[in-house]
Amino acid sequence: MAYDQLKLQNQLCFRLYTASRLITQTYFPMLEKLGLTYPQYLVLMALWEEDGQKVMELAHRLYLDSNTMTPLVKRMASEGLVTRVKGKLDARETYVYLTDKAKELERQAASIPACMLGKVLSDRTSVDDIHLLSAELDALINTLSEQRAQDKAAAKDKECRYIL
Repeated sequence: MAYDQLKLQNQLCFRLYTASRLITQTYFPMLEKLGLTYPQYLVLMALWEEDGQKVMELAHRLYLDSNTMTPLVKRMASEGLVTRVKGKLDARETYVYLTDKAKELERQAASIPACMLGKVLSDRTSVDDIHLLSAELDALINTLSEQRAQDKAAAKDKECRYIL
């Protein structure tokens, strides 16, 4: 291979992608029992923390685009997990609220985080390692989010120049 930097073993993104897929697959049987997909579980966790959020707030919090979030919330509404309510002051805003069904799922889902922790702990991975990894991933997420925002702003600025 001419370019060592192109080897899979040298790619951070490949490791993150693989770990993400494996973690999501590990969640699958637990969530399937609750009738949830992983993205639905993320939305519910955000709403269990604070019910009655705007769709765009949820999208921002979960690092999802609105074109992903809107159909996800619509599907959850059709499954009786959430209700969507138009904003009183601005009808363009939609608020998302938990249904009684979703509130009951919170109790049923309460054991999932401990179960997942049990699955990732090993002779090579301790609770401290998980906390350290979480902190490192938070820093990476913040860095990449800031960079993405700067890139979007620069692209928008460039578009404006072409218009003038």
